[in-house]
Amino acid sequence: MYIPESRFTLWADFIERTFLDEGFKDLIAKGIINGATSNPAIFKSAILTSNAYKEQLSTLGALSPKEKYEALAIFDIQKAADILRPLFDAGDDGYVSIEVDPFLCDDAAATIAEGIRLYQTIGRPNVMIKVPATEAGYKAMEAMASQGIAVNATLIFSVEQALKCAQSFATAAQKTSRVVDSVISVFVSRIDRAIDETLRTKGVKTGMMGIINAADIYNQIEVLNVPKCRVLFASTGVKGDEFRASYYIDELLAPNSVNTAPIATIEAYVAGGERTLKLPLSHETIEAHKQKVREAGVDMNRVIADQIQEGLEAFKMAFDEILSTLE
Repeated sequence: MYIPESRFTLWADFIERTFLDEGFKDLIAKGIINGATSNPAIFKSAILTSNAYKEQLSTLGALSPKEKYEALAIFDIQKAADILRPLFDAGDDGYVSIEVDPFLCDDAAATIAEGIRLYQTIGRPNVMIKVPATEAGYKAMEAMASQGIAVNATLIFSVEQALKCAQSFATAAQKTSRVVDSVISVFVSRIDRAIDETLRTKGVKTGMMGIINAADIYNQIEVLNVPKCRVLFASTGVKGDEFRASYYIDELLAPNSVNTAPIATIEAYVAGGERTLKLPLSHETIEAHKQKVREAGVDMNRVIADQIQEGLEAFKMAFDEILSTLE
């Protein structure tokens, strides 16, 4: 727990085999991070660019591309989970996330089956199964959480998505005597990158709508008080030099929340980031900025719909590139 009194915590949005043996352990030992997240894009970068996977790959020749990918990813997730296990046993998060095949995003039954299979194959209690927030995904989240599997609901850009995830977790909690942890991963910076150029020409503050949107979701989820469910702020790295490197951590410091960020962003935050809580924001502050954005001619419903679709497509493309390379 990075700031224990507010229950604010940092997770590393990065998995790579060499890093797990070196920098990952160091960040944990220093009390900087207490969890990790992965996604197809992260594994694509790791598997296709790191030499650390060549030895294991040489033993997987008879497997299908997806089986090869899973063997590599599961090895890393097990390794990360084992390193994090003391934190988990102490009740201080200690989770690592692995995402289901993004091509299953519209098939609830297949997502449930794959999520359960991955969880059982990994064989570690401190693994979160990551599920995209689609109509099929909400059903899968509820099913897995009700069976004692911790879930990371991902690719969330809208209040509507977040509330449906929360309802899934609330319903699951009513079905079991053992409520598991869950996080609702709200993507932040992608919204700003999509609209900031337009806002700049209209004199509206840039780098703000992603934070306002995330703050709105945070407020609405917190008031529900779903058992063991927290908002996780994702997509918090900064592109370019318009904002300080730790900007999306600084501006989203919130009680009872998680921020998962790239390693460089975490290092920048530790070196000189904010320690004062910035959320919750008032309803008036949120609505005032939304109005400015509307007046600038930005249709946030369209922006959010586009981001959801683009996010899913990006994960599918990354997954497909991994499989093509492993063919």
